[in-house]
Amino acid sequence: MLKILFAGTPDVAVPSLRALVADSEHVEVVAVLTRPDAPTGRGRRLTPSPVKQAALELGLPVLESDPGEPAFLDELAATGAQAAAVIAYGRILKQSVLDALPFGWYNLHFSLLPYWRGAAPVQRAIWAGDATTGVSVFRITRAMDAGPILQQSETPIGEHETAGDLLARLGESGAFVLRDALRTVEDGSDAPVEQEPGTYPVADKIRVEDAHIDFTADAAAVDRQIRACTPNPGAWGRLHPDGENGSEDALVLHVLRAQPADPANPNTPQELASGSIKAGKRNVWVGTGSTPLELLEVKAQGKKAMRAADWARGARLTPDALCR
Repeated sequence: MLKILFAGTPDVAVPSLRALVADSEHVEVVAVLTRPDAPTGRGRRLTPSPVKQAALELGLPVLESDPGEPAFLDELAATGAQAAAVIAYGRILKQSVLDALPFGWYNLHFSLLPYWRGAAPVQRAIWAGDATTGVSVFRITRAMDAGPILQQSETPIGEHETAGDLLARLGESGAFVLRDALRTVEDGSDAPVEQEPGTYPVADKIRVEDAHIDFTADAAAVDRQIRACTPNPGAWGRLHPDGENGSEDALVLHVLRAQPADPANPNTPQELASGSIKAGKRNVWVGTGSTPLELLEVKAQGKKAMRAADWARGARLTPDALCR
């Protein structure tokens, strides 16, 4: 039986932790490494990570130490771990830490490596318009997401899937790919394959300023940007309810769900300038660089998330209303 240290922090890592704990015939999760409790919410109350909450529920020892500190190696040795499984842990590991476990450290990455190495592979795949993505389990080396691959699994990207939707789905399915990969490490049948050399797109982190919607792009591109930035950091624009003349009163409008407008709907505007907003009784459209985009769910500054049509009724939009 292979003794495993599990390292992870957010919700997407929890299915893998549960899958490995359930696979007690092949592996034993001896400890869980996660980020320290962090302040959340309006009250900034210290809250344990989703992985820590799951670990405590499962009765597992939890480590919150900094792997960069010399004392961490002693803590790691005390767990008796032979290998480690890493899913969205959020820290870069030193070579001395990687060398400390005889069977190595293995990462579940949410792309088909070597494509989309980096922090935001799911978001970047959606934004780029990729038809498929997947998960990869690889042995961690010092180079970013460049280690030899044990297993991969491919899946199509849904037409309307947001980054949150897709990441949750990959977290569930990837848990079993990781489990199966670690079984091969346990029984000695693993056959890691080096990644193909070449130049591949890098999945840089998406920042708040990146999520500012570019309504001059065509409708499909705007739709992809919104889906890629949902739920984090959240796609947004500056709403000018009275048009350019009301620019001093601009408010931030987050777009939570949208889709290219249905041309078969007789109410869909045939032409709408980029950023211009038109509201009907049941629909709200915004112009793009091509055809209009229908807004389905929005969150106005200082307000709760709501259906776009409900928001528009109370927003006092003029015919000159813009979102830029």
